[in-house]
Amino acid sequence: MLKFWAVPLAIGLGLLPSAPVTQAQAPLNPTLRVGIVQRFGQQPSDRLQIVAGGQRSLIVRFTAAGEPRQFRVQRLTVAIAPELLAVPEQRSRLVISQHRSFESAEASAEQWRAKGFDVEIAQPQGWEVWLKPVPDLPDAALPSLLQRLRSEGAEAAVLRSETRTTRPQLVWQLGEQRFQGDRLEIESNGPITVAGVPYPGRLTLQPNAYGDFTLVNTVAIEDYLSGVVPHEIGAGAPAQAIAAQAILARTYALRNVRRFRVDNYELCADVQCQVYRGWESRVPTVEQAIRQTRGLVLSYDNQLIDAVYSSTTGGVTAAFEDAWLGQERTYLQPRLDAVRPLWNLQARPLNQEANLKSFLQLREGFNETGQPRFRWQRRRSLAEIQADLKTYLRDRRDSRAEFQQIQSVTISQRSPSGRVLEVTVQSDRGPIVIGRDEVRRAFAGLFSTLFYLEPERDSSGRLLAYRFVGGGFGHGVGLSQTGAMGLARQGWNYDRILKFYYPQTQLEPLHPTMLQSTNQPAP
Repeated sequence: MLKFWAVPLAIGLGLLPSAPVTQAQAPLNPTLRVGIVQRFGQQPSDRLQIVAGGQRSLIVRFTAAGEPRQFRVQRLTVAIAPELLAVPEQRSRLVISQHRSFESAEASAEQWRAKGFDVEIAQPQGWEVWLKPVPDLPDAALPSLLQRLRSEGAEAAVLRSETRTTRPQLVWQLGEQRFQGDRLEIESNGPITVAGVPYPGRLTLQPNAYGDFTLVNTVAIEDYLSGVVPHEIGAGAPAQAIAAQAILARTYALRNVRRFRVDNYELCADVQCQVYRGWESRVPTVEQAIRQTRGLVLSYDNQLIDAVYSSTTGGVTAAFEDAWLGQERTYLQPRLDAVRPLWNLQARPLNQEANLKSFLQLREGFNETGQPRFRWQRRRSLAEIQADLKTYLRDRRDSRAEFQQIQSVTISQRSPSGRVLEVTVQSDRGPIVIGRDEVRRAFAGLFSTLFYLEPERDSSGRLLAYRFVGGGFGHGVGLSQTGAMGLARQGWNYDRILKFYYPQTQLEPLHPTMLQSTNQPAP
């Protein structure tokens, strides 16, 4: 096992190393491009207040009348003004599939690329796989192309078309001069405050793929971590759990820089990537963990891993393919989230519902014992389930959204970790099958897919509701944040915690070759 964990001896002895990277060369500190306001201009009333900290100035750069301009100001207000188009603009888009997560969208995109289609991933609201525009293809040919996609297996593919007579433009005032354009670059010699939150690095307000704008923060990754770690695991967590989170957040960010390629930035600032709030909450314990793990990442086969994590596993971690479409990850497999052998997953796999019910009765001895979402129940009336499902299907433009009645909801497939792989809803419009993480999108208020169903009926046998009985909060793949805290309180070091949740991976300093493969899915 030592060959997988080539870290300083001090780590193995239970100490946070003061200098984990001993080479003469300083640790790599690459920059990230993070969309901190993703859809600015979606509403005509949108406004941004951007302020330099202290007595510093903003350096504002843009192009006006074909000439580069630069101003120094202390604050800047940017608003939206509609620009009338000389000729109405027709925009058409073929959407092949829609997904709750980037991971499943990427797996779908890879399948379509293998069939010879040129596709891209976007997030106008949920994640979608788009067919890239075909040069010189007239809009009149798109319906036949849509039919071809459906014949190839894209049953949910849709053609979206809209006609615009105006487009949003950025407007801002500098002194007595009013400017209008579609791009602004903003720098300062210190943090820049946006809507009351200070951000390190520089800002760019730029067009995105949806006809409005994104405010992008270009920031060094070690500075970025200061805005992620306290919001992901909390500054009050044990030091070793914070250190583990810092390593995962660093690995995750660098592994996922391809997410927003269609919009010309890399990551978002919410739970669809990692929660990033600039330097709003810089805390000494977090800053120490970031410094003392500086440059450390997790790798597998010399590549950065898919360093996914969630709040609470419910006592058993999930495999990658339990949560999302795509190939399995060797280092992301089901395991009991406990130090003691409380349950034998091989002898009593949780894809058998009787085993799952017994497992969810257990509450003591787990790494997450006592956490709020370790065990949970949620009752949903049939009317609520029907409303949830109609909303889900309408968002996907599925004609079955017009169903009138649900006869039953059953779990038709489950993984050995107990996760729901497939739910089948019998309706008057036929069966509706929902898979993996889409289940949490279709049924509101579910904390995880680790659950079983209990139907509730009246005295005549009429179906009234379902009780969802489950455990965990989030997808359950990889590290459990509450589990890591529990292990840290038992005296585990961050390297041991990471080894527990990501077996067969290597903890090592980031090196340039690892960054060369981040445009592809992880191994």
